[in-house]
Amino acid sequence: MVITAAQVKELRERTGAGMMECKKALAETNGDMEAAIEHMRKTGLAKADKKADRVAAEGRIETAFDAGAGKAAIVEVNCETDFVSGGDDFTGFAGKVAAAVLANEPTDLDALNNVSVDGTSFDNLRRELIAKIGENVGVRRFAVMQAKGRLASYLHGTRIGVIVDVEGGDEELARDIAMHIAASKPQFVTADEVPAEVMAKEKEILVAQAADSGKPADIVEKMVEGRLRKHLAEITLLGQPFIKDPDQAVEKLLKAKGATVHAFVRYEVGEGIEKKEENFAEEVMAQAKGQR
Repeated sequence: MVITAAQVKELRERTGAGMMECKKALAETNGDMEAAIEHMRKTGLAKADKKADRVAAEGRIETAFDAGAGKAAIVEVNCETDFVSGGDDFTGFAGKVAAAVLANEPTDLDALNNVSVDGTSFDNLRRELIAKIGENVGVRRFAVMQAKGRLASYLHGTRIGVIVDVEGGDEELARDIAMHIAASKPQFVTADEVPAEVMAKEKEILVAQAADSGKPADIVEKMVEGRLRKHLAEITLLGQPFIKDPDQAVEKLLKAKGATVHAFVRYEVGEGIEKKEENFAEEVMAQAKGQR
């Protein structure tokens, strides 16, 4: 049968797929629009599965708030390229991830995959997006924070995001603390939160470094203690110099404002993911050799 331009146009508008792909789907389903859409979904999901192992280290951080319930969600959603991370399809999906996490508070990624969104499972929605944009897409991590005080967030572009729970002070202070966390990357709020094994490992490294100094054991011990204190200040929010006023520590700022930080979450896109290094020149050379 003859497939009209109007049919192809309608299918493109409903699926977002390419013209030739739409024309082929209509031809294979004898012009049945609904059957063509179902066919494209099935074949698209199959293609999506093949992309599951590809490294997705780009993407965006998204946050969502429920002021009435006093809670917030933060998520990291990944794709393969920076170009796709700025597209409407991907940003729309990331927004749905944050909203779903906030509303459902899933316990883990498996639970999130089974959440119903737009009449389908979340995992199906993700795979349909993969089929549409041609890149692997994944939700890497998420967190929900319930306020004890005031929740604030800070997004540095789309690549770094923070939510923080501050009791006392005002909105400006809470946002300043969120901005500081984004910039200074503390790992813990206070020294009491640092696991003993973390400090033991750091001490082991410092002792090994100081042993080569040739100084007496008691001097080495003092050197190590001083460096441990410095390291502790570097990895804890309260010990860090405040980014807007490096002459005072965050702890001093909070005391002056009568405020306490209960918790924070900081996400950075691709943090800790090993990216595949592409060498364009080598790739071209390899292709040229293969054509000989």
